[in-house]
Amino acid sequence: MADRAVDSPASSREASEPAPGICLVVGLGNPGRQYEDTPHNLGFLTVDRLAGRHGMRISRKECLALTGEGEVAGRRVILAKPQTYMNRSGLAVRMLLEKYGLEPRQMLVIYDDLDLPWRMLRIRPKGSAGGHHGMESVGNEIGTTNFARLRLGIAGYRVEDGAKFVLARFGRAQKKQLDELLDLAAQAAESVISEGVEKAMARFNRRARGETKEEG
Repeated sequence: MADRAVDSPASSREASEPAPGICLVVGLGNPGRQYEDTPHNLGFLTVDRLAGRHGMRISRKECLALTGEGEVAGRRVILAKPQTYMNRSGLAVRMLLEKYGLEPRQMLVIYDDLDLPWRMLRIRPKGSAGGHHGMESVGNEIGTTNFARLRLGIAGYRVEDGAKFVLARFGRAQKKQLDELLDLAAQAAESVISEGVEKAMARFNRRARGETKEEG
């Protein structure tokens, strides 16, 4: 599904300029215990892992989100988990950007991706929502898709019922691999914050078996 947000000429010009450092890291997911151990909450889980690695607590309620603030790689960073449910994630993101006076280019969004194989990471400086309703909401609310994203693969094959798949609990095999995946995802986010998107892409992007080129 194509992203419905349309970039303004100003945001298009910004895309060619050096991006400022990442100050806001948003993990997408759904609040509530029934969603905790599901693929659709990989964004939440990664932000929690990142917080744990840097002695941060994500407990402050603001802008329709739970947030925490601390230092990652010498940079002051806000971690956030929107509490609006996935399809309205953009409301919280827009409010956070406005409250802290940040540009979309100063944000990294972390989320699950059906199109990528399980445990594959993909970092991009911008792009379409690719059918992900949380990302559609973010793009529509802030009016641009020019922000960094970290996609975490959960399938990589045709899924008949995507909504059911992303909300099903992790299987036994996935649970055994989840800890390693979250550590890797947190490291990738740290790399984006400390080194920038391009260097992080070179370090962490992985091609799926059989791919001949990187997808956009």
